[in-house]
Amino acid sequence: MNSIQISIWVLGILIALALVFDFMNGFHDAANAIATVVSTGVLKPQTAVAMAAFFNFIAIFVFHQLTVAATVGKGTIDPNVVDQYVIFGALVGAIVWNVVTWYYGIPSSSSHALIGGLVGAAVAKSGTGALISAGLIKIVVFIVLAPLMGFIFGSIMMLLVSWIFVRSTPRRVDKWFRRLQLVSAASYSLGHGGNDAQKTIGIIWMLLIAAGYSQAGDAEPPLWVIISCYTAISFGTLFGGWRIVKTMGQKITKLKPVGGFCAETGGAITLFVATALGVPVSTTHTITGAIVGVGASQKMSAVRWGVAGNIVWAWIFTIPASAFVAAIAWWAGRHIL
Repeated sequence: MNSIQISIWVLGILIALALVFDFMNGFHDAANAIATVVSTGVLKPQTAVAMAAFFNFIAIFVFHQLTVAATVGKGTIDPNVVDQYVIFGALVGAIVWNVVTWYYGIPSSSSHALIGGLVGAAVAKSGTGALISAGLIKIVVFIVLAPLMGFIFGSIMMLLVSWIFVRSTPRRVDKWFRRLQLVSAASYSLGHGGNDAQKTIGIIWMLLIAAGYSQAGDAEPPLWVIISCYTAISFGTLFGGWRIVKTMGQKITKLKPVGGFCAETGGAITLFVATALGVPVSTTHTITGAIVGVGASQKMSAVRWGVAGNIVWAWIFTIPASAFVAAIAWWAGRHIL
């Protein structure tokens, strides 16, 4: 790929904008990691977000292979069309969608907002030929597969736990799972950090390759990129998107500590598998599917299907909406940068 001429100040602005998106990702998705543990009363909100932020950052030491970053950076759009305007459009499209959905308390996907942004900006510049179908098909498949996996794992965990503790008193079960939910919440936060921070790493890596500061054949981006992205998403989680917590924690289905444990564990398993496969999945989709699975495993009427349906509509609109905004931002960026 031929390097493009990007001034240092433009490069700095775009990297800063990418880290703003990363912060917003953590801010927006904090509810995914803490909603269940807060709504069940196991942890106070401030303690929950501090724990989630800590394990978001610790993920840097667990997920050494940057497979998700490679998919985002090299496997979604043709590297030859990447320039400062495409990156600017992609980031603005993703950030705008995140702000809108946060304001209205809609648990949408930051990940798919970013992918939609990349698609919209790339198509605005070079048409559909700029898209890499193999990478995008994998992402689209997991839009359905990730919540389905969360649903299945959450249901299985709930059924297993119900069978194992069938002779235990409700008080004893509650006591045990108030402790175990700390472990499951930490695991989910670890999976969230490992998958989501890598998406911004992929964007900055793509930008550095385009500008000639990194090579397409490099195994991974510079260390400062990795540390910066994990730090930004951790701080975003620390500040927490409180508007979404109530929707995730209680509006879909009423959760007790045992249900929270099963939902978080099912979601964590899904995230660990997806990250190992290098698929940038939605942590929002994943935990929502797991929560619905836990509720449905008890009885179908325990799930507020109307709320769940509204969330699904937000998922459907995320990629086209962020792509549309990104295309406009790409055009505006050509006159600004």
